[in-house]
Amino acid sequence: MKYLPLIALTVAISACAAQPPAGVQSVGQSQQPPRAVATCIAQKWADSSQQQVVSQSILANDQAMDVYVPGQQPPNGAAAVVRPSYSGKGTWVGFRAGGAGADASNATGAISGCL
Repeated sequence: MKYLPLIALTVAISACAAQPPAGVQSVGQSQQPPRAVATCIAQKWADSSQQQVVSQSILANDQAMDVYVPGQQPPNGAAAVVRPSYSGKGTWVGFRAGGAGADASNATGAISGCL
């Protein structure tokens, strides 16, 4: 009985960890590792815009990354949100339209090409 609160806390934390971040539109899933997906997105955006793309590692060893739309900057800019899959193996990818002037349709099209 004394472990019941610990078990309840563990279940609650697990449930929160299994949900996409707030304010992020789901784009899709990939079987590639997060680093490969993030690199692909950054390359597509850099090639199409001829601008620098900022990537930010969220977890060690690039297991989760944010790739900012060209012209956007951390921490609140529009970005591809690349995370380990919430339901098994692979990578989950979403889009956060945080900054003004981010073209979501062009951004999500490039993301979809990397899934």
